[in-house]
Amino acid sequence: MTNSEKIFAEAVNYIPGGVNSPVRAFGSIGSTPRMIKRAEGSKLYDEDGREYIDFVCSWGPMILGHNHPKVREAVQEACERGLSFGAATKIEVEMAKLICESVPSIEMIRMVNSGTEAVMSAIRLARGYTKRDKIVKFAGCYHGHSDSLLIQAGSGALTAGIPDSAGVPEGCTKDTLSAVYNDLSSVEELFGQFPEEIACVVVEPVAANMGVVVPKEGFLKGLRSLCDRYGALLLFDEVITGFRLCFGGAQEYFGVKADLAAYGKIIGAGMPVGAYGGKREIMELVAPLGPVYQAGTLSGNPVAMAAGYTQLSILKEHPEYYDALHKKADDFFGRMKEIVKEAGAPCQVNHIASLGCLFFTQEPVTDYRSAKTSDTKAYAAYCNVMLEKGIYPAPAQFEAMFLSMAHTKEELEKTLEGIRSFFKFSA
Repeated sequence: MTNSEKIFAEAVNYIPGGVNSPVRAFGSIGSTPRMIKRAEGSKLYDEDGREYIDFVCSWGPMILGHNHPKVREAVQEACERGLSFGAATKIEVEMAKLICESVPSIEMIRMVNSGTEAVMSAIRLARGYTKRDKIVKFAGCYHGHSDSLLIQAGSGALTAGIPDSAGVPEGCTKDTLSAVYNDLSSVEELFGQFPEEIACVVVEPVAANMGVVVPKEGFLKGLRSLCDRYGALLLFDEVITGFRLCFGGAQEYFGVKADLAAYGKIIGAGMPVGAYGGKREIMELVAPLGPVYQAGTLSGNPVAMAAGYTQLSILKEHPEYYDALHKKADDFFGRMKEIVKEAGAPCQVNHIASLGCLFFTQEPVTDYRSAKTSDTKAYAAYCNVMLEKGIYPAPAQFEAMFLSMAHTKEELEKTLEGIRSFFKFSA
């Protein structure tokens, strides 16, 4: 029994499923989790001393790589001043200013502690601003685990085959309407049924919790037009896309301005953090200025702010980093497509910028329905082979694969060779 297996065997006695987030349990790939001891650059190291090329990157925020020296130094300096004050600080003002100056449509922003909290708070604000109750979300998109959003959710809920959660009263979801990602007509139909009742449309600009599904040409602009026509707000969940697609996130990348946007991990360089922001006239409804209440003792935590501000400052100072990362990703995922094609494998490779996903289905993946045609057993076999080769992919079919600026050409070559050998073996 490995050290990881021993630790996990103990964990299940004290933590539900032995993990603090479901996908970490490795249940969907029929394995046990590698207990990670440390990380550096593009690598993870487990409790058995094994090294892995990491394509999870803490689910996205480690765009510079793990344990970046400048981020680490900023965190150490912040810790020396104190871990939490429950009071206002200069660093959270600097962070807010940086984001407002960098993201289209963000004029004011409120810090919270997670992406779940950010989206939940933004929806409450949208309802308070429009004085409407209903919201539209898309099947397969995941926006955190708040009650009203746990219908046809993606990510771990999709892998587990649990589109809804026990413990969520029916009344919590009665005002949540579900549409089809990449299908404007499904959204227009809902607006037609409830023309004056929909407060907002919440969407992952790139659906990254049912694998990676790229928006079709005109889809996001179409959502903008529909929201304008019916007086609803457009809410971008940029927990994955924010500062990853480009510095201005999906709004800059696609040229579509949202009324509200929610952010997560990446603005904390991996530390627990979230934020929601938007137009001044909307944000001024948030307490203490307005009647929409939201609060948090740890919101704007000085250590998390120091980490995030440092990472975002590096990204802002070096726009060429994005060009280099996108070029690296285009080459990597392009060659992955070639391998799949040469092997004649029934697979699809979706990718945009530095996000990608290998789907085990012969059908093009454009929405929740087509994503669900994936062979999760085949993905599990692939994932376990990769792990044995020292490559750490997402331990579930319906998760994104992330590249970082720390991934080297040699590491990507090794990964592609591992993928090639898997398909040769499984042919």
